[in-house]
This record gives sequence, C-alpha cells and structure tokens, in this order.
Amino acid sequence: GTHTHIQTADERILPEGTAYITDIGMTGAVDSVLGRRVDRVLEHFLTGMPARFGMAKENVQLQGVIVDIDENSGRACAIERIKLRLDEDR
Repeated sequence: GTHTHIQTADERILPEGTAYITDIGMTGAVDSVLGRRVDRVLEHFLTGMPARFGMAKENVQLQGVIVDIDENSGRACAIERIKLRLDEDR
C-alpha cells in the first residue's frame, strides 16, 4: 500500500485473477494520528516529553475490501471497496 492509510479508488481484478487495490485504508478514527488523539501526539512532538496518546474515538470508520473468490480456480472474481462509519455507541 501507500502507507498513508488513505483508501484508494483503484481496485481491479488483474488478468490472472488477482484482486488489487493500492491501499485499503484504515479502520479507526479518521481525524487522528493513526488512531491516536491528535492533541496528545502534538504535545509529545512539540515538547519532547512523554505523553499517553490515548485512542481517538470520534469519526471512526471501517475501511477495507470484500473479494469474491472462485472456489475452483482460487482466482478473484470481484473486488468491492467498503467504507463504513461506525456509531460511537458501539
């Protein structure tokens, strides 16, 4: 992947049946630093002092792909991007 944790829109099935996408995205808080609270990460970065980052809990999304696989050939038949916002109550 791109290692940016940003879901790309380039999903496709390659000629030999491989499902491909550059980056499936991430599951976690979108407005965060890799799922951690931005304010705490910035405090640590700016001061150099140890800080507990804590998990960001707002705007949580599940991102990924669903791939249909042919059971006989083992090749991908379809790939579909998913991006679901998760309720804060879960």
